[in-house]
Amino acid sequence: MGTTYHIKVVTQNNDDKKLLSTLIEEKLKDVNQSMSVYVPDSEISLFNNAKKGKAIQISFEFYSVMVTSQKLYRITGGAWDGTVKPLVDLWGFGTKKEITTPPSSDVIRALLENTGFDQITIQNQTLQKHNSAITLDLGSIAKGFGVDAIGQLLKDQGYINFLVEIGGEVLASGEKTPGKPWIVGINKPDKWDNSNVAYLSFPLRDKALATSGDYKSFSMIEGEAYSHIINPATGYPVDNGVVSASVISDNCTFADGLATALMVMGQEKGIKLVNSLENTECLIVVRDKEGALKDYRSKNFPLP
Repeated sequence: MGTTYHIKVVTQNNDDKKLLSTLIEEKLKDVNQSMSVYVPDSEISLFNNAKKGKAIQISFEFYSVMVTSQKLYRITGGAWDGTVKPLVDLWGFGTKKEITTPPSSDVIRALLENTGFDQITIQNQTLQKHNSAITLDLGSIAKGFGVDAIGQLLKDQGYINFLVEIGGEVLASGEKTPGKPWIVGINKPDKWDNSNVAYLSFPLRDKALATSGDYKSFSMIEGEAYSHIINPATGYPVDNGVVSASVISDNCTFADGLATALMVMGQEKGIKLVNSLENTECLIVVRDKEGALKDYRSKNFPLP
C-alpha cells in the first residue's frame, strides 16, 4: 500500500508475537493482491483491464469493499467515487509520472466521460463495466479495509485489546491497560511540517478513526500546491479551504472513504451528512483566507 503500519496487542504471552507477525503480513499481502493497482495480476488490475459487459468474479473481501464503496457513492452524492483514476493519473498522482504544467480543461472534460461509479454493476460477487474505459482505484478506502481485516484477524485469534494503524487509519479495540483507553491523535494539517505534531488527541474504544487531508499528498505545479484529492464532479483537485477531515465510525473501511468524501463536500454539506448517520462523527478543519484553522465538528465528535 506504499505506507507503514503499527499494531499493538495486549497479551500475557510473549510467544504470540512471531505468530501474529506472520499472520498479519500474510493478510496484508492478501489485501494488496486484491486491491493494489500497482500489482499487474491483482483483482483490481484484472477488472481495470476487462472489457465492457464481462462479469469479473471477485473475492468476498473485494466484494464487501465494493458494496461499502457503492454506499459511499450514493450517500455522498458522488463526492466519493473510486473511478477517478484517469484524473488522479492526469494530475501526476497514482501510477503515472509527475507533471510540470496543469492539464487542459478539454483533456479533463474528456476523461470525465470515462468516470462514474454508477457505471459498474456489483452483484453476486461479480463486477461488470458499462464502459470499457472505466477503471478503479480504491486508494481512498483500501487502507481502511486493511485495518478492519487485521482487526478481524486479531479478534479471530482471541484478542480483545489492540490498536491497529495503517498509514494513519486506526482501529482501537478494548483498552491499552485496565481502566485506560487507547489515545489516538489527528496530525496538524500543515503541508510544510513533517514532524507529525498532533493537532488534537482523544480516547477511542471499539471504534475506527480515519483522516484525509490535503497535506498528506500534494504536487507543486508552476509554484502552486495541488491536492491529491480529485473532485469527481469537476476533475480538478479539491480547493475549497478544507485541509483535513477525520471520521470516527464502527469500521475503518467506511470511515476512510467518508473522510475523503468530506474533503470534497466541504464543511457545511459534510457536517449535515454526518449528523444524519448513526454511529458516525467527524471533524473538518478549514483554513481561512488569513491562514487560520477553524474546526467544524459533528454533534457528538469527542472534545479533546
